[in-house]
Amino acid sequence: MTTADLSGMVLGIFGPTASGKTAVAEAIADAVPSQIVSADSMQVYQGLPIVTNQPTRPTALVGIWPLDHDGSVAEYQRLAHEAVDAALSQGRTPIVVGGTGLYLRAALADLELPPAPTPGARERWESLYDLRGPEHAHAALAERDPQAALVVHPNDRRRVVRALELHEAGGSLAPPRDQLWSAETRHPTQIFGLDVPKAVLEERIRERTEAMFESGVGEEVARALRSPVSRTASQIIGLREIAELPRDEAVAAIVLRTRRYAAYQRKWLRRISGIQAISADRPTLETAAEILTRAQGS
Repeated sequence: MTTADLSGMVLGIFGPTASGKTAVAEAIADAVPSQIVSADSMQVYQGLPIVTNQPTRPTALVGIWPLDHDGSVAEYQRLAHEAVDAALSQGRTPIVVGGTGLYLRAALADLELPPAPTPGARERWESLYDLRGPEHAHAALAERDPQAALVVHPNDRRRVVRALELHEAGGSLAPPRDQLWSAETRHPTQIFGLDVPKAVLEERIRERTEAMFESGVGEEVARALRSPVSRTASQIIGLREIAELPRDEAVAAIVLRTRRYAAYQRKWLRRISGIQAISADRPTLETAAEILTRAQGS
C-alpha cells in the first residue's frame, strides 16, 4: 500500500466488535506518519489484554487505568484531546479507532459533558425510588428538571435515578443542545464505518471468544479479580461470565452478550453524522487502501 499525505487531518474508524477496526487502523498507520488513539471503554483498563482484545502495537489510551478506577467520559475526553493534539503538533495523523460510540465522539468533538456526581447521590436516589416507588421518584424529577422528566419513563429506574443524580450535580439528562449527533469536530476529520455482514460478524465473534480461552483468559481474569474492580470496569464483557461459569457456558454467554453489543454498535454507526461506510468483509489492506484513497480525495 502506498504512502499518503493526510497532514492536519484526523481519521475516525468505527465499527462493531470483530469488524477488524484495529487491523485496519494499523495498516493505515504503516502508510502515514500517525498516532493510533483508542476509543474503547474496555481497553482503557490494565490487566485484561485478552478479554478486552487490546492491540499489541503501541496505542494511546490503552491500559491506562487500574481496574479499581471509576472511569468517566469526561476524563477520557481530556486525555483523548491531549493525544490527538500532540499527534497533530508533531505532524502525525491521529487515527481514532474504537467501538464505543460515545468515546469516539468525545475524542473527536468538544462535548459538554455532565459534571461529576455528588458522592452518595446515586445511592440516595436509588433508595428513594425503591422505597417510595417509581411515580414518586419521577414526580421528584419533574419538580426539579421538567425537561428531563419528559424524556424519561417512570418505570425506567436507571434513567430516573441518573436524571436526579445529574440535576443534583448541576447537569441535566436533557441538555439544551444535543452535540452527540452533530457533525461538529475539533479538527478537520473524516469518519469511516466498517460494515461487515451480520452472519460474518457473528462467526468472527464466536471465533474470537474461543481464541480468548485458548490464550489463557481464565487465568487472566482470575488474577485480575484478586484485587478490587470498579463499577465501570465490572461492565467489561466476559469478566463476570469467565469468573462464574464453566468454559462452555461462559463461551455461549459471552458470544450472546457480544452479539447484542455489536447490534447496538451498528445502530450507533448509522447515526454518526457524516460517517462513510466501508466494506470490511475483505482483506485488511484493501479496506485500509480505500479509506486512504477517500481521505486523500476529500
